[in-house]
Amino acid sequence: MVPNIVHITDQKERTANVFITAEIKLLSDLGFTKEETGYIEKKKSEDESFIVIHGIPGSKFVKIIDDVNLSNEEKEKLRVNGYELWQTLKKEKQERVTIYDLAGSKAATLAIAEGLALASYSFDKYKTEKKNESTKLTDVFIASSEVNAGDCSELQKLCEAVFITRDLVNEPVNKLDVEHLSNRVRELSDKFGFSADIYSKSKIESLKMGGLLAVNRGSQDPPAFMVLEWNPKDAKNEKPVVLVGKGVVFDTGGINLKTPPGSLDDMKADMGGAASVIGTMVALASNDVPYRVVGLIPATDNRPGFNAYVPGDIITMFNGKTVEVINTDAEGRMILADALSYADKYAPDLVIDLATLTGSAMVAIGQYGTVVMGTAADESFKELENAADDVHERVVRFPFWKDYDELIKSEIADIKNLGPREAGAITAGKFLGNFTTHPWIHMDIAGPAFIGKEDKYRGNGGTGVGVRLLYRFLTAKAGS
Repeated sequence: MVPNIVHITDQKERTANVFITAEIKLLSDLGFTKEETGYIEKKKSEDESFIVIHGIPGSKFVKIIDDVNLSNEEKEKLRVNGYELWQTLKKEKQERVTIYDLAGSKAATLAIAEGLALASYSFDKYKTEKKNESTKLTDVFIASSEVNAGDCSELQKLCEAVFITRDLVNEPVNKLDVEHLSNRVRELSDKFGFSADIYSKSKIESLKMGGLLAVNRGSQDPPAFMVLEWNPKDAKNEKPVVLVGKGVVFDTGGINLKTPPGSLDDMKADMGGAASVIGTMVALASNDVPYRVVGLIPATDNRPGFNAYVPGDIITMFNGKTVEVINTDAEGRMILADALSYADKYAPDLVIDLATLTGSAMVAIGQYGTVVMGTAADESFKELENAADDVHERVVRFPFWKDYDELIKSEIADIKNLGPREAGAITAGKFLGNFTTHPWIHMDIAGPAFIGKEDKYRGNGGTGVGVRLLYRFLTAKAGS
């Protein structure tokens, strides 16, 4: 449950209180004792900027800032302060909090509120013991002359989109197979106002999406191809941005079964790219962003049963190119390729795909960022990087030299679906590059999409990575 984030001018109800200030002396007018302000002064001299004063009935929190113009690094520290705040609130069983902005800093106030709200997420729907005893953050009140009701509403709706994305990633495949994912997309479409068209297997066959059909051959469940559109009347763009999300609801590796210990444990998260596209569409539609965006999601599981595709198979893809299958565990690029080709029909201004695609990307930079590459103009990469830095979902651009093309050439088909071990993240991107003719950015989110232990306000499990980043990127393009 995402907390209510509400702008107030007068708070009379009892809540936990957070004070953001550049001047400690201002706290004296708000009921702080001389001993308390002295303690705050002492902590500030020790370079502590987020200070907790424990008391009865509850603690008070003070955040000292030196400048209302915050760097990206400073905003991230404030989000982490929001996480730290939630840890104390949980212990004290406080479900409501008021943030008082005494410094006149919109950025600081919203950053703390964002970190607090995101940190409050939990995925406990399947717990049968003590489920109703856990503390839930219900309300975040904001008293600030620089923040308005629209700012609070936008942040709440963005956090809700992240929660939806996390929920999708955290659901196990026995609760969220392709059919259930399709139904959930329809529900979200109806609720938030974007359109959703779900193509059946027969439609996919008529379109000759060879990659998606090949991966699905080992499954008893049919695939789906989802077309989501947010097309507001006042859109600032004629040519849409197309988002493509990898929707492998569970990846066994297929015939090339994953065998290293633990390698199957989090494969329910292999649809993290699809979840991020869905969450982004929710964020755009719920906040009525005036920018046209299309989301494409090829969805299937990858299993070794029935007539599963095998190494050596030759697959004819949606755009007519042929692929030699080297490894059936390189399935994500097979289904993404068809979706990228399909995106051409929209004559897009830009195509961005998100996928938990390669272990190589994770090995390269861990959970701390997303590997990006592609054919888009440098300006587009810079805009994406700026948005990524702003929300602390950082991206690292990998080279996309033509030399790598040689590594996926096939002797018997146009290309093969796997190159050598070296530069694995890049050769995966190079494979995808064969299936789009428009400016394109590939985002390999294998590292940050699902993490095994709590990472501050990102929590553990599904993080919802990509939603805040793309929302910031697209709203900047819309000028909103």
